[in-house]
Amino acid sequence: MPELPSLLQHSRERFEPLCAQALATRNSLDPRLIAAMRHAMQNGGKRVRPALAWGACLAVGGDWSQADAAALAVECIHGYSLVHDDLPCMDDDDLRRGQPTCHRQFDEATALLAGDALQAMAFQLLGESVVPAEVRGAQLTTLAQAAFDMVVGQRLDLSAEGRQIDRDALEQIHAHKTGALIRAAVALGALAGGADASQRKALDDYARHLGLAFQVRDDILDVIGDTAVLGKQAGADQALEKSTYPALLGLEAAQVLAGSLHEQAVAALAGLGSAATPLHELAHFLLQRDH
Repeated sequence: MPELPSLLQHSRERFEPLCAQALATRNSLDPRLIAAMRHAMQNGGKRVRPALAWGACLAVGGDWSQADAAALAVECIHGYSLVHDDLPCMDDDDLRRGQPTCHRQFDEATALLAGDALQAMAFQLLGESVVPAEVRGAQLTTLAQAAFDMVVGQRLDLSAEGRQIDRDALEQIHAHKTGALIRAAVALGALAGGADASQRKALDDYARHLGLAFQVRDDILDVIGDTAVLGKQAGADQALEKSTYPALLGLEAAQVLAGSLHEQAVAALAGLGSAATPLHELAHFLLQRDH
């Protein structure tokens, strides 16, 4: 495993108290619901999406605090999606980040509602952020579109189980299921930092290639990874007969593709100078990760 990049380390350290504070201020009429939300949001995780939001903000001259709400909001959407993705009606997983999935730790109804609450919380956090009103509006629209696209991708993924699809169809699935939220994280951070149109375009190119590289690496790890390291069941994609890049292209070709996408992501940052170095380092880490 490569050394943790400073952006990811600092993002993790910043995220945890902010998340705890945000959860502490939620409606506490049902402590079991809040406990399930905490289980979904505070049980570890790489915090890649918050790091991307903060990193994009810093890359265009902003500061950490400007992107706090964006980082929290995008991770709430990610957290809700994982809770729902693990449900028996979806992927039926028992393990997430080395711990019982939310519906195993609590029950299916509570897990479903915890996911619903996290989705609502994401938009409330953005709506209450410190950025100017016009930026908040753009952020809300961006995150709403990404959340919708993610759901479309999840549905496409389910419909592709047990049948052969071509590479274009597989890319469409992952551009929506995984890529949409990664692109949104970067876009939200860029907006928070006051990025101009050319900066937003460069960062979106970075995020688009990074999002697909991230999913290709996930597919590879499902084949070569170890359950104890992954924190989730290795081989789950094959068991569910999911369409993946190793299944479609072969393992070696999938590894080459991940490397090529990484190079394209990094190349998109060239015009942003040294301020984008943390995003460069994060991309390298994600290509080499073992979970």
